[in-house]
Amino acid sequence: SYIKTSRIFCNYESIGNHSFCLEALSTTEAVVAKDSTQLGILIMKVGAENVKAMLNIYNEMIKKPSSPQLLKALNCCVEAYKYASLSFEMVSSELVDDLQTANYDVTVIDLEITNFEKELLDTKVQAPRLLAGNRFMHYYIAMGCQITPILQLDKPNEY
Repeated sequence: SYIKTSRIFCNYESIGNHSFCLEALSTTEAVVAKDSTQLGILIMKVGAENVKAMLNIYNEMIKKPSSPQLLKALNCCVEAYKYASLSFEMVSSELVDDLQTANYDVTVIDLEITNFEKELLDTKVQAPRLLAGNRFMHYYIAMGCQITPILQLDKPNEY
């Protein structure tokens, strides 16, 4: 059943935040997903939507007066989020026909976000909303990284 499948998926150690995963997979779209591929595509699309929301927050912050160091960090974040947005969308299509590339691309998103997070933290900016948004990105990335081996098991003859 769907509930059993989502619980098994969310309990993988690599997911990290099991309750976030279960909540993300409790949407109507996730419940009606016909298979793991559709579920993976949905996870990546929701991740992309969250990236776009965070990108808007960063762009708004850039418009406000700030130190040159913070402005540099925010611009770095914007570039990383633009890359992440494109990558989440690419991974959605790669889940259908190129799982190895999908897994690589979703892993690279994590590196991009980790790199700019360090730069943001170095500015000592107090921005819990940004840090929470970045944490959610890591959760979607972890879910994306976990769905690819599941799909490889579902389609063993293709890899």
